[in-house]
Amino acid sequence: EVQLVESGGGLVQAGGSLRLSCAASGFTFDGYAIGWVRQAPGKEREAVSCISSHDGSTYYADSVKGRFTISSDNAKNTVYLQMNSLKPEDTAVYYCAARYGSSWNNLVRFPNLAQYWGQGTQVTVSS
Repeated sequence: EVQLVESGGGLVQAGGSLRLSCAASGFTFDGYAIGWVRQAPGKEREAVSCISSHDGSTYYADSVKGRFTISSDNAKNTVYLQMNSLKPEDTAVYYCAARYGSSWNNLVRFPNLAQYWGQGTQVTVSS
């Protein structure tokens, strides 16, 4: 059974940090782009950061550049999102998503078409 399991969300004050983890089972990241997609109440899903298993290239939305860092540990089949200098507007449910392909482009453009999704983890940033 394919699973993506997120952890690490929580409540933090503005300016604080959190690290999200996404552990995969039932498949390996080889050939996939893995991303973190968030959805705030009343808003559409937004890919905030992605990484390609093909070449390790990364993507960051403008809203998180310089504050978030995505990384992967292929031996553990786990992807991380280090979130620093958190802002109240970062409040959302964060999902781990995987889409087959060497590039993260399609995952960014069409996050709803990802093949695999985690259950989501809530991140709440208080002001």
